[in-house]
Amino acid sequence: MPVISQLAATVFDRGNVLFYLVVAATGLILLLASHSAFTAFPSLASILATDGFLPRQLRTRGDRLSFSNGVLALAGAALLLILLFNADVTRLIQLYVVGVFVSFTFSQLGMIKHFSRLIRSTHNKRLRRKMARSRLINLIGFILTATVLVVVLVSKFVFGAWIAVAGILLLGLVMYSIHRHYRQVARELAVDEEQQATALPSRVHAVILVSHVRKPVLRALAFARASRPSKLDAVIVDIDEEETARTLADWERLKIPVPITVLASPYRDTTTPIINYIQNIRRDSPRDLVVVYIPEYVVGRWWEQLVHNQTALRIKTRLHFEPGVMVASVPWQLASSDAVRKYQELS
Repeated sequence: MPVISQLAATVFDRGNVLFYLVVAATGLILLLASHSAFTAFPSLASILATDGFLPRQLRTRGDRLSFSNGVLALAGAALLLILLFNADVTRLIQLYVVGVFVSFTFSQLGMIKHFSRLIRSTHNKRLRRKMARSRLINLIGFILTATVLVVVLVSKFVFGAWIAVAGILLLGLVMYSIHRHYRQVARELAVDEEQQATALPSRVHAVILVSHVRKPVLRALAFARASRPSKLDAVIVDIDEEETARTLADWERLKIPVPITVLASPYRDTTTPIINYIQNIRRDSPRDLVVVYIPEYVVGRWWEQLVHNQTALRIKTRLHFEPGVMVASVPWQLASSDAVRKYQELS
């Protein structure tokens, strides 16, 4: 039972109306406190994300015009703390006290700097005296909260306050790293004045990945031919001689006007021969743009994704690290995806 409930039970009788009134008021205060956290943190996280100190996803609003990602992040962090500390209030209160008085102290310090800046830029004596009075109030608040913070850190450090200190330092390091990453990316992506914005690659080499001659492959062929690349060819990895022979026979039978290359794979690996083939193209023609067309299935059930597109996913992941290479996914909707789409349209 919380301490306030124990005091209320001692002062009043447990069956007294005042006892239940105290318990209800305590619960309401805690509810409002949690509501304040879930209201203020998403807005603060959005500001920090806008300045580049937190992931940019935290600055966007959801369907209800609230910062949904910030709410979910705070809820996840709260749930993690509850699980780690087994919902023990005695252990969690150490983190709360340190966090609260760190916030109070820095907010008072921020207001002192705010009023000092206003005083320096204001020539009206009346306003200067008013702001000086406000600054004095914030200075007193800063001294009091800083004193309490020091006392809490000294007296409660070994009882769990060190976790809050370590968490604050770790969070600061993470925020600094995110900010540095965003600045580095911005420098890398900045357009050079000497770089021509309308520059085109010398040639476009299109490659179509083939496993069997089926409708998704034919669609990929049609899209690739419609883009009119400088060179177009297809590749198949020979991991099964009989399957490869059937595919080549179908290729000839349908008179597909695209040359097809068979890549040897003595270890029955699909990804490595394709990556090596693409790298050889880039090595021979480094100024060419290579576009790899990958037929993929669009499925409607989560478990179908586990049995389809895994090879395509591995190849795409590897190709994304290759410079001068683009990956074009050519979707083919299976019947299960049509059922899901119709259901979504009806709902």
